[in-house]
Amino acid sequence: MVIYYYDESFDNLLHKIFKLILIQVNLTIILRLNMPDLKPYFYLCVLLLCFTNCAKDEDDSPVTVSDISDFVWRGMNTYYLYKDDVPNLSDTRFETTTAYQSYLNNYASPEDLFYSLLYNTDTEDRFSWITDDYIALEQFFDGETLSHGMEYGLVKLETADVVFGYVRYVLPGTDAESKGVKRGDIFNRVDGVTLYYNSASDTNIDLLEADSYDIGMATYNNQGTVTTTDDVVTSTSEEISLVKSTYTENPIFDQEVLDINGKKIGYLMYSGFTGTDAFDSQLNSAFGTFKSEGITDLVLDLRYNPGGSVSTATWLASMITGQFTGDVFVREEWNSDWQAYFEDYSPDDLLNPFVDVMEKQTTSNTVTFSETINHLNFSKVYVLTSQSTASASELIINGLTPYIDVVQVGDVTVGKYQASRTVYDSPTFGKSEVNATHTYAMQPLIFKSLNANGKTDYFDGLNPDIYLKEDYGNLGVLGTVSEPLLAAAISDITGTSRQISTSGTSSLKPLADSKSIHPFSESMYVD
Repeated sequence: MVIYYYDESFDNLLHKIFKLILIQVNLTIILRLNMPDLKPYFYLCVLLLCFTNCAKDEDDSPVTVSDISDFVWRGMNTYYLYKDDVPNLSDTRFETTTAYQSYLNNYASPEDLFYSLLYNTDTEDRFSWITDDYIALEQFFDGETLSHGMEYGLVKLETADVVFGYVRYVLPGTDAESKGVKRGDIFNRVDGVTLYYNSASDTNIDLLEADSYDIGMATYNNQGTVTTTDDVVTSTSEEISLVKSTYTENPIFDQEVLDINGKKIGYLMYSGFTGTDAFDSQLNSAFGTFKSEGITDLVLDLRYNPGGSVSTATWLASMITGQFTGDVFVREEWNSDWQAYFEDYSPDDLLNPFVDVMEKQTTSNTVTFSETINHLNFSKVYVLTSQSTASASELIINGLTPYIDVVQVGDVTVGKYQASRTVYDSPTFGKSEVNATHTYAMQPLIFKSLNANGKTDYFDGLNPDIYLKEDYGNLGVLGTVSEPLLAAAISDITGTSRQISTSGTSSLKPLADSKSIHPFSESMYVD
């Protein structure tokens, strides 16, 4: 629900009528629905908007903090999933525009206002954010970031302030690859400074956010014991200089077909639900290869995947299956305003079904991307997870569980079951007609996802069926039969005996990783 505030010279009755019209029309415009019965209201709304905005030309005066804060409040009042739980977002919170303006002026920055409006940030909402650079945000969603190519994790010994990084994988064609960095490498220094972590407010791991730095290499020895009290991280003299540059990461990092004991096992290491046409097409092509190769089993490696596009997740679930087309993959639950609107006018928009075709359209219903999905029609899938598996990755597990056997191998996931959308400062909060005087945008949570059985609210994460933490001293090579997590999945597929050891890893505390340290991490967003 959206409220526009304007000069108090408007009488109260007109104010109320205008607000009701905008509530009805703005929802319709944003949803891009074709509802002829609302067109008269739309034309009246346009006239009122023109009248109320005619005195203000964006080019005539610079934007103020108050202007941006007004956008923040209106956008959150319209979309925020937990609006009903935040008194300051109530439609009746302000009796006059003077009171509203005074409220906005209490906040020194748009960021301060935004974060004051979030609900229960310890559990439900750990993921909404605001940015002053939506161009960088859009590039991130397209898979384009500044990267040196070393994807890493950071962990801390529970018994000490010792922090070290371990290399998860190295992106092809990057500075890290050219410098010989490889999976399993250990480092504990940045520009000669030893990494430490005492608390969230007393740490220096943000040194890794710089565009260039030297990492000091180290070794990690768990002494062959389960306990970490005797673990040792030892610095070496080797240092490697790394420089970040603009890079577009292909989310398909590795694809293999493994012939083992009469089983043809497809393996796909997928690092992000980027949602671009090219990468969605490549994902579909990968499943076309799996299909033509006649794989009997599938291992989907999402251990380093922080999420992304809901559409891509729905399409991936449809590629794995194929026998459930038209059935609900996930259902959406919005704040009470939107939920009532959808239920009254467009209930199908609350449902994300399994599909046979990947398709994208413009607001005028022009098809811009379309491909027939390559289905495997599987009734079982193995998913590798870690404490970095989040959002759309978790959506795959939760959404498929009511339909097929999903065997989760690895560690407990992050616990993000909500989706967000980018909210711009424009009449419809979309990119069209965006306010050109600033580049602020928000990424608030707008709905929670429920599977066909109604499961949601898993803020403690999804628990694995085969529990196996990564051993930082023995990561193995991704895509090979000896890599510990993949080996565990293969053993379960083939029914062979296996030995699982998590020696030296059970008490190491994960702190962050190269994706989570990015300001736009762990996202599940609506395209």
